Amino acid sequence: MINRFGTNSDMIIQTVEEQGSTYYLAIDSKGLYLTTKERLDTQLADPNRFSTLRRGVAARLSSLGLDPTALQTANQHLIRVASADIKKVNPLKASKRKMKSA
Repeated sequence: MINRFGTNSDMIIQTVEEQGSTYYLAIDSKGLYLTTKERLDTQLADPNRFSTLRRGVAARLSSLGLDPTALQTANQHLIRVASADIKKVNPLKASKRKMKSA
């Protein structure tokens, strides 16, 4: 099952060591981001995925000697999109059906 807000282990590209801490480099449809082990495979939303700190990920990766553009293009296959197959309902027809049943 695709988690639209959290981070799954299949989204992880690699681990990154930065200032004595271990982070996990993950990818989604918006790009790369760094997260922690506590946020992996929980059903909770990952604040690292939706925070404004995401803007600095490219600079952080570059300072560690990694190429963010190459990492993103090489790992595009890991991106899974949650699509909802919801049947659209015409509100006029729905209101007429409601009136017939009453």
